[in-house]
Amino acid sequence: MPDLSLRAARPAHRPTVVVALLALGTLLTMSAWFSATAVVPRLRTDWDLGAGGVASLTIAVQVGFVLGALGTAVTGLADAVAPRRLVLVGSWTAAACTAGLLLCDGLAAALPLRAATGAALALVYPPAVREVAAWVTRGRGLALGVMIGALTLGSALPHLVQGVDLGAGWRPVVAATAVLTALGGLVVLAVRGTAPGLVLAGERRPVSLRAGLASLRHRRVLLADLGYVGHMWELYAMWAGVASLLASLPGLAGGDGADRTVALLAFGCIGVGALGCLVGGVLSDRWGRERAAGLALVCSGATALLLAVGHARWPLGVVVALCAVWGFWVIADSAQFSALVTEAAPPEGMGAALAVQLALGYSTTVLTLWLVPTVVAASGWGVALVLLALGPAAGAVAMARLHGLRSPAA
Repeated sequence: MPDLSLRAARPAHRPTVVVALLALGTLLTMSAWFSATAVVPRLRTDWDLGAGGVASLTIAVQVGFVLGALGTAVTGLADAVAPRRLVLVGSWTAAACTAGLLLCDGLAAALPLRAATGAALALVYPPAVREVAAWVTRGRGLALGVMIGALTLGSALPHLVQGVDLGAGWRPVVAATAVLTALGGLVVLAVRGTAPGLVLAGERRPVSLRAGLASLRHRRVLLADLGYVGHMWELYAMWAGVASLLASLPGLAGGDGADRTVALLAFGCIGVGALGCLVGGVLSDRWGRERAAGLALVCSGATALLLAVGHARWPLGVVVALCAVWGFWVIADSAQFSALVTEAAPPEGMGAALAVQLALGYSTTVLTLWLVPTVVAASGWGVALVLLALGPAAGAVAMARLHGLRSPAA
């Protein structure tokens, strides 16, 4: 059995090494998120899925994540247990749930496993962000940008696995992502030392969801959460739907190898967001969190509106390039909402505050993941893209209000 003790027999790693290891572990682990969504073209046939069934495969993960995030806050795990322990348990649980899909022959059996995967990933993403924040004070925006960039690449990985075509059917793709997810947990074991800024709640201290909700009394936290909700309104609908949008384009619809081409393009359009996270992190450390986040929100929303106007009429190369620009900006602000909360919430309640923020954001994604396919089926991608642009518009307003606050303690 591996030694799960956080006591270091050797000197602690430098913060940059810790961030790199946690980012790699997150990248590999988060591949479980879209492991089923990436193989939807094949599942549609094998499981006879309609539009509702397709959407439910991703929605189940979102619901599970929300329940998991709230659960860690209610039980006190978010602030009482060392983050790396949670990351390790979450990674291996998500890997087991993903591997369980290999035994499924339909949607009914798969949905509980997808929900459990989301709940397990709630033990990975928020604690990993908290761990990084505890290691890094100066340059925290860039450090968290690296983490969210890793999450972005991990979310895109199943599309890459499908694009390289590991074999007939969908099972090789799911099996590969299960292995990658398990490896992510092993990477976490390589981190040495305890974060200097890590504050754990005492075992007898009642830490609950109340601590997270209490953080909303801080105006900066509240505005950061509102901006995050606007950001999440757009993000996961884009990630889950970009392959479908690309597949609907005249130059890609049908034809030999179309599924593989779409999968590789979708990987590129989502994966380029990792670079966006780095740019967003650098800008936030230089300009301020809210200004950098506001820029990203405006750019992503504007790109969605451009695609709404031209996706059906402009040349294929232009539309694909716009999808990549959209993928770049749609995630570039994500880390800054977490950074804002880590800087404004009380240290002893930071885990609960992050859990509440994530629960609010991911609850929003449940609505848009259901709404967008419904609107596309009824009115086409043009209307759906305009609908998605409403989220970043609202988020940009929240960031403008946050930037206008004169007192950091407001």
